[in-house]
Amino acid sequence: MPWQLLDYHCNMKHCKVWEVICFILKKEGVGVGRLWSRDFVTICLSHFFIFLTFYMLAVTLPQFVLDELHGSREGIGLVITFFVITAVISRPLTGKWLNEISKRKILVITLIISTICSLSYTWIDNYSTLLVLRVIHGFAFGMVTTSSSIIVLDIIPEHRKGEGVGYFSLFMSLAMVIGPFIGLWITTQINYSVMFIAVAVFSLLSLLCGVITRFPSHVNATSMVFVKGFRRYFEPLAMPISIVGFLLAFSYGALSTFISVYAKTLGLESIASYFFVVLALMILLTRPFTGRLFDRKGEHILAYSGMLLFIFGMVWLSQAYSASVFLIAAGIIGLGYGAVFPTFMTIAVKASPSHRRGVAMSTFLVFFDSGYGIGSYLLGFLAAMTSYHMMYLIGGLIMLFTLIIYYFFHHRRQKIELNREAEVTTLLEKSN
Repeated sequence: MPWQLLDYHCNMKHCKVWEVICFILKKEGVGVGRLWSRDFVTICLSHFFIFLTFYMLAVTLPQFVLDELHGSREGIGLVITFFVITAVISRPLTGKWLNEISKRKILVITLIISTICSLSYTWIDNYSTLLVLRVIHGFAFGMVTTSSSIIVLDIIPEHRKGEGVGYFSLFMSLAMVIGPFIGLWITTQINYSVMFIAVAVFSLLSLLCGVITRFPSHVNATSMVFVKGFRRYFEPLAMPISIVGFLLAFSYGALSTFISVYAKTLGLESIASYFFVVLALMILLTRPFTGRLFDRKGEHILAYSGMLLFIFGMVWLSQAYSASVFLIAAGIIGLGYGAVFPTFMTIAVKASPSHRRGVAMSTFLVFFDSGYGIGSYLLGFLAAMTSYHMMYLIGGLIMLFTLIIYYFFHHRRQKIELNREAEVTTLLEKSN
């Protein structure tokens, strides 16, 4: 239904159910110029579908290499590694280009390239060709996701940045848990060909949503200021929280990569996919509250409570020996991750000048992707030397270290800056 018809339909006298729905939608800010505008929804859906394709492929390609391409176990890791490396390389370049070239052109062109890559998986018949495709797809994926993450900042109203970024990241978080479930279900119940067709369809939907998104007409004049050297690609003010995000992704990499293998060692392989379902439900449950809490109470209450829940959930998971403990751990981790991830992303954006938000977002995502890739590899190596129980316990301890880093890199620095500003204000008042 077109958004402009909302008020007309809300005046219907004889539709009590519709009146209740309209009341809820209006309270949430649905309508032109508000948070839940048509363009906010379409860019969020485009972001969701592109991440859905990534996670569907991430959990199924390694087994595809073994089953269909007869590759070696030593080589399957390169399928993910090549993709992540090229995505990481493309992110800072995209942040720079978005300040110099039309955002719409970059988004649409890279969505087209990504869609072509998704369609190409159905014709892959050897390992070398797959690696070449993963390099191209990874570069396009990095540009698409960085572009949409930056464009949404122009669409979200300024006074609802925390809430808007929270809902936007919800779509990525849901793709992170729904994608593996769909990918594994299709490959186990049907075959790889159908799974690749599904990936292509979701990629086409991402392209469609991106094309119909209307872009804000205003252009910030300061965005074209020429910047030399390191700052052309990275935003220094976003670096502290990006380092914290790196450590969060480092721990999370163990979940999406090894949870199915861990479940099998516990004799719980039949419920492994439900781990992601519970994780998604808990993330979904927290999102309506976290954004508003950020805007009203600040980031620290969400950051500390979320990190503590994530730590407790990882430790609980490391001691799992039954289905109930396994799924309860998923719920606790979901609550923690649902609070922490959008909080860190919003901090990176709000810590930077408005004309540098694109570079700030790409900076955060570069660190997050790097943490995800490195964490998956190193924690997997740790699990091979010890056990998956020990791997998840170490993952929880890393998050404890993350909490400490957050305090010194962000919270403490923020307090020092606020005290300095208060002292300057006091001196100015006295001088007047």
